[in-house]
Order: sequence, then structure tokens, then C-alpha cells
Amino acid sequence: MASHAPSYTGPPQKLGFQGLLFDMDGTLIDSTAAVEKHWHSVGDEIGVDPAVILQTSHGRRSIDVLKVVSPAKANWEYIKQMEAKLPLLYGPDASEIPGARDLLRSVTEQHVPWAIVTSGTSPLVSGWLGVLKMPVPEHMVVAEDVQDGKPDPTCYLMGKEKLGLQNAADVLVLEDSPAGIKAGKAAGCKVLAVVTSHSAENIVAAEPDWIVQDLRSVKIIQGSEKGVELEISNTLDATRI
Repeated sequence: MASHAPSYTGPPQKLGFQGLLFDMDGTLIDSTAAVEKHWHSVGDEIGVDPAVILQTSHGRRSIDVLKVVSPAKANWEYIKQMEAKLPLLYGPDASEIPGARDLLRSVTEQHVPWAIVTSGTSPLVSGWLGVLKMPVPEHMVVAEDVQDGKPDPTCYLMGKEKLGLQNAADVLVLEDSPAGIKAGKAAGCKVLAVVTSHSAENIVAAEPDWIVQDLRSVKIIQGSEKGVELEISNTLDATRI
């Protein structure tokens, strides 16, 4: 049976959460073009076909990629130096995901508990936030903080703990990758997925709670240190996939 074009027509829903955990690449920023250039450069440097690296690199920690393609380079010293260069060399190739800047501005202005939980290292995250001049959270969980990357839920469990919400059932994860969606669900969070880096079919298969095209569909109605009320609109009609 032929698939239909994705239909983002769901009516607005008002939902409350105690905190928000944001993935970074593909959810807040689009650095695909920059990352592809980066991995081509790294591949040439370490003698690995960049096409092989790019087949499995999105949404995964660099250390997990290098453990497979170049184990000798799979150490944090090399990876943090490598990732620190990425925003400096390829900053013009990255942009915000539509709606991300406005959403983060509202989150910070209303003091909503939030954190970034990412497969990137701390130099990469701080570099991108600086280049794109986006709000910096008080709390982050980065690649070097966990032994295993997504879909292992440890990163999101740590994110909940950093917000003091380790026992909360109503924390929202915002993600773009199937591995990240599965990590958020396994950590006991609700998950909103954006269809920015993977096909709608792959996102549906990972079973998030809501699917939207990008963050323009997520608005803050009211927020405080105790939590946030969101309006989520234009969700995906999964029956048309």
C-alpha cells in the first residue's frame, strides 16, 4: 500500500509538565550540513570512509561511532578537541530548528525547569549555543557524563535528577531521533518528537506520545519554577502514514 504524505492537523492540546528535557541536535538546532562536513574531515584524518561514518552517526555519541570505526581514537580527550572545532569551523552551516529560539526564550523568561540532554560533548554544546546565541540552561547532561548513549535511558534519568524531578511522572522529553525517543520513554518521561532528521515512519515506529513537524507547534501558556502548561498543536495524524 502506498504511504500518504504526513498530515500535521491535530487540534491544540493543553498539557502540564513539571520540567522539560531537550535533546540538542535535530531538536533545537539543525547542524546536519556542518556535521557532514565535520565527519568528512575526521574520516580523512583517521583513514575511514566518511560515508561509512555518516550511515550511523546521527543521534549517536562520537565515542560510540569511533569505537566501531576507529577504536584508537575513541577517547574523550580526542573527541572533545574534535567536537570543539565543529562550531568554530562550520558555524554558518547550522541554524535553529523553527520555533526553538522562541520556545527557549519563553522557558527562560518564565523560569521553567529545563535542561539539555545531548549526545554531544560539553565543548560542542557550549560552542553551538554560543555561535547561534541561544539560551544556555543551568543544567546539562552531555556525552561524557554517561557510560552508554541513547537509547540507554541513563542520560534522561540524570536530566530528571538534575531538575530535582527524579520521581516525577510528568517530565517532557523533546527529541528528534528514534534512539532518543526510546531513551526518554524508558526513563519514564512523556516524549514529544519533531520530524526534522528522520522520516515520519521511523518516528512513529519509536512510539513517542506526540509528533509535530517542528517546535513552532509548542507554545507556553504559563510557566514557573513549579512547572509549565504547554499548548501542543498540529500533531501528526499517524493514520495517514
